[in-house]
Amino acid sequence: MCRLFGLHAGAEPVTATFWLLDAPDSLREQSHREPDGAGIGAFGPDGLPVLDKQPIAAYTDNEFSREATVARSRTFVAHVRYASTGAHTVANTHPFTQDGRLFAHNGTFGGLDIVDARLTELGVADLVLGQTDSERMFALITAHARSNGGDVGAAIAEAVSWIAATVPVFALNLIVATPDELWALRYPATHGLYVLDRTQSPKPLEVRTARIRAKSDDLRDAPALVIASEPMDGEIGWRELDPGELVHVDADLNVDSSRPLPDPPAHPLTLADLSPTAAASQGAGAQQTT
Repeated sequence: MCRLFGLHAGAEPVTATFWLLDAPDSLREQSHREPDGAGIGAFGPDGLPVLDKQPIAAYTDNEFSREATVARSRTFVAHVRYASTGAHTVANTHPFTQDGRLFAHNGTFGGLDIVDARLTELGVADLVLGQTDSERMFALITAHARSNGGDVGAAIAEAVSWIAATVPVFALNLIVATPDELWALRYPATHGLYVLDRTQSPKPLEVRTARIRAKSDDLRDAPALVIASEPMDGEIGWRELDPGELVHVDADLNVDSSRPLPDPPAHPLTLADLSPTAAASQGAGAQQTT
């Protein structure tokens, strides 16, 4: 399955090199299993999104390594892709940007013609530049944020609730970020999503094993909240989000959690319901129930 990564460090820009390249289960390491694209999203000093993405595996992409080393931002969203919908192109590679926000998704859902009709009805169909279900979901979130005055958390809840009630759903894990805030949703229980809260008492990030010694000087004492599809290092503080849980961290690193989606999808999908390509992309890490 695709892998998500998000980081918010509050007021001071940092690098995310440790998580993207150096950690034992870094995003580059995960790309050996998710080879269809990789991207890093950050925010420049002007607060505008900066994307670096290619439809190739991160471990083969020198540009991914360079950007992971030099990019400095208060907020990062990164992604390695195992494609379920859409060709291997830059337009279909995560993260995506709309209205100054960054977005990445892990999962898949059906009924894209129904979603497209809804996006046309809401006047945001032009936001979808590629073929993915992910970008369509982002456009739906953007439409609701435009109509509610910019409340991103409410927009995520409304958009995902509509998808969950209307079309077949396998998984809708996602991250949305601005320069000052980050939101992460796990929905439903299909794939895991984890949070590491280092906002109050950060300790040096250093990992030693028989084959690797990695540390992050930039984040040694910096507070941060980290979101990932799986724990990326040996720290014991990782917590798996509950199904339907939405975590939010603001500019001052205040963290709150809500559960706006307590119910499962109205039309749940299993691996057996997916096309062979989609099933292959979603199989690893899927928690199937009967």
